[in-house]
Amino acid sequence: MVLMLKALNRVWKVREKTLEVYDLKIMTHHSKRYVALKVMYFGQRFYGFASEAQMDPTVEYSRCGRTDKGVSSVGQVIALFLRSNLKETDQNHKITGELFPEARIEGEIDYARVLNRVLPSDIRTLGWSPVSIDFSARFSCLAREYKYFFWRGNLNLSAMENAGKKFLGEHDFRNFCKMDAANVHNYRRRITQFEISSSNMSFEGGQLCAIKVKGSAFLWHQVRCMVAVLFMIGQGLESVDVIDILLDIEKTPRKPQYAMAPETPLILQSCEFEDVKFICSSDSGQALRIHLENEGRAYQLQSAIFQEAALSCLPLAKDQSLLNDGTIKKVTSHIPLLSRPTEPSYEERRAKLNSRR
Repeated sequence: MVLMLKALNRVWKVREKTLEVYDLKIMTHHSKRYVALKVMYFGQRFYGFASEAQMDPTVEYSRCGRTDKGVSSVGQVIALFLRSNLKETDQNHKITGELFPEARIEGEIDYARVLNRVLPSDIRTLGWSPVSIDFSARFSCLAREYKYFFWRGNLNLSAMENAGKKFLGEHDFRNFCKMDAANVHNYRRRITQFEISSSNMSFEGGQLCAIKVKGSAFLWHQVRCMVAVLFMIGQGLESVDVIDILLDIEKTPRKPQYAMAPETPLILQSCEFEDVKFICSSDSGQALRIHLENEGRAYQLQSAIFQEAALSCLPLAKDQSLLNDGTIKKVTSHIPLLSRPTEPSYEERRAKLNSRR
């Protein structure tokens, strides 16, 4: 997920209170503390939450989960050193620059308030928490939860849910991800929760639904690949048993070629940690709720404009149909996943990498 760095680099200095990200050498003359921030962002205009060359805007700190271009989050967590309001002095009354104990929060900078006053409207800090110096937003995370929104249409939700339950437990998900053989050698991941639910939102009679997936960790593009296959099952193009076949890497060592589900409906819902409680003052929380409600209304107005345009447009041609995600595509015959061309296996990718050395 690419987003906050350039925004934050322009943001940390505020006239009334200075909040800066420091190199440790620079911070030696300032009080500082190690802080975890809980962040939300609307991913439509961002390239993701990782460092990408020539991508703007881009941000990278110690982060809990990488999200792709266009993916949003309401629960991303980053950890970094921040300047503190608390003062510690030595015998000569000079600021020592020592780290403050995690429990001390009284009198501290209201990080959420300060940041949210200067961040772009589609990025918000939801809370902060003091953490120990050995805390890692990535490696201290116990579980991550994703949600994928979609329009129900004619999808068979029962078949999709039965198929999705097959993901539960620990499996090798190399056929449900974008393989990075140069850096990733273990493709086993544990899924602890899977469910499909309906929301109270609808559009033109269409019901908005969500797939929730929770696990300890996820591979690159894993959720979007899982959802893509579930959509094929929901459309009756693939059987529920195709999940078992793709999870059996002895029978299916090479991933069939298929397109991932679109990125925009995917959000990183939450990241769980032990003994980390995020703080948001009442004033910051009220301002945050008002901002998010106003942003939601603005997007609803935009939706109304698109709805008016849809009512005014010409009928679809006979060779076109509406997909469940609302896009338009020419009708084509479905090629079964197990009959498609396949990508190289992990072993073949590694052999090719080794041959270049």
